[in-house]
Amino acid sequence: MTIVWTELVVALLLLASGGIVLTSALGLWRLPDFFARMHAPALASTLAAWLVAAASIVHFTAREGELSLHVWLTVVLLSITAPATTVVLARAALFRRRHAGDDLPPPLAGVPPRQARDLDAADD
Repeated sequence: MTIVWTELVVALLLLASGGIVLTSALGLWRLPDFFARMHAPALASTLAAWLVAAASIVHFTAREGELSLHVWLTVVLLSITAPATTVVLARAALFRRRHAGDDLPPPLAGVPPRQARDLDAADD
């Protein structure tokens, strides 16, 4: 009877992962430019990988009868490399847009930086 429940949990986790990836693909398709499109797959792929890893852990733990955490290494490495890859892609795209002379996102100039004395005055 335990196997039936674990198979149900594994199936639900895998379906949730597939739903998240499908939502991410729709966001990739619908968002207007490269910088907006970067966010949907970067965030969703990491969450989907965590759900697949959880499904794998549940499956192999129920099958072998002992806690099986070997799949966490893959998820931890993915969680480290996915954000770093996203930052590198964003910087490369920004560099290419600057080199091509395209319009860039507006700078934050015009908003004066807060200085230490401004912070002290705000505390009073």
